[in-house]
Amino acid sequence: QVQLVESGGGLVQAGGSLRLSCTASGRTFGSRGMGWFRQAPGKEREFVAAISRSGDNTDYTNSVKGRFTISRDNAKNTVYLQMNSLKPEDTALYYCAQGLDSGLYTYTGEYDSWGQGTQVTVSS
Repeated sequence: QVQLVESGGGLVQAGGSLRLSCTASGRTFGSRGMGWFRQAPGKEREFVAAISRSGDNTDYTNSVKGRFTISRDNAKNTVYLQMNSLKPEDTALYYCAQGLDSGLYTYTGEYDSWGQGTQVTVSS
């Protein structure tokens, strides 16, 4: 079973930036699509961004398009989420997840491993 460890969260003012990282153990990272999700208090976990195995294809939820960028470094077993122009509504616990296969996935059921999450808080 792969282990995913997120880092990079914190408190930032609106308009600021953060870069989240997620490092995976095990040998499956390079063969799987990866994703970022977030969950705010009292809300369901929602899709944020996904990247294919090779990194050639990405997908984003509409609310973060143009502000967030997902990328990966397969040599380092790490996936990143660069978040710019942050808004208070981006405040949430951010999770990375490993997909069931090599493609892009937007539903939680299409992921089989999850990290513990890293908190992002954006103040107004």
